[in-house]
Amino acid sequence: MEEEDERYRAPALDKGLDILELLAGIDGSLTQTEIAKALQRTPNEFYRMLDRLVRRGYVTRTDGDRYALTLKLFGLAQLHAPVRRLVAYAMPLMREFAQRSRQANQLAVFDRGSVVVVAQQEAPDYWGISIRVGSHVGLFNTGSGHVLLAFSTPEERRLMIAENRRGEEDKPLPAELLARFGQIRERGYEMMPSMQTAGVHNLSAPVLASDGRVIAALTCPYISLLAPDAPDIDRTIAMLLETTGQLSSLAGFGIGSPKGVA
Repeated sequence: MEEEDERYRAPALDKGLDILELLAGIDGSLTQTEIAKALQRTPNEFYRMLDRLVRRGYVTRTDGDRYALTLKLFGLAQLHAPVRRLVAYAMPLMREFAQRSRQANQLAVFDRGSVVVVAQQEAPDYWGISIRVGSHVGLFNTGSGHVLLAFSTPEERRLMIAENRRGEEDKPLPAELLARFGQIRERGYEMMPSMQTAGVHNLSAPVLASDGRVIAALTCPYISLLAPDAPDIDRTIAMLLETTGQLSSLAGFGIGSPKGVA
């Protein structure tokens, strides 16, 4: 049996997987020499493999000659069973939120440098802003992107930004944007004028794991409705936070409503 297994070996693939598994098991980065030593190989054996992993986005090169795992594998995993399960739990709550608020809403996750809409619910009445499932929206200029960045750890945020700004990783973000992330975490949600559509305010709140890690962002592109019984923006925010709290609990992530408007 062992001889048959050896006959079907793919040495290059094994080498790449060895690197990914090694980097996944450490906190930080390693040099090419350190990788070779840990895997009991010579440094030259890993030069081309590391170059390909960097070019394909699975590994990032930091501090000159150090290598660290990116979030690409995490993003690939997000597109499969975990996201389908999250969407299955989310859709009934998103429909209920749309009915109560009379606003559209969408659920988005971070995937390989982009913010991707994985579920959307249209407004129940004539007017509303909807975004197609599968759409990629901005990381730095949308409520969804701000929430995903704000509730990530500093290291996760650094990797997210690096994946999004491939080739411009060292370009610093504006100080006011970094300060805004702290404000979003403090109040538990983002509220900002849409940078794509006039008259729309993006209301975004996180779906969080029990350890505080952000899984997704639920966003309502709020428009002011003239109907006398339509909820105002403060009430809509409260409904949004209630919905994300319920979604986190129903999905088995074990948290209550985020801090913010009650």
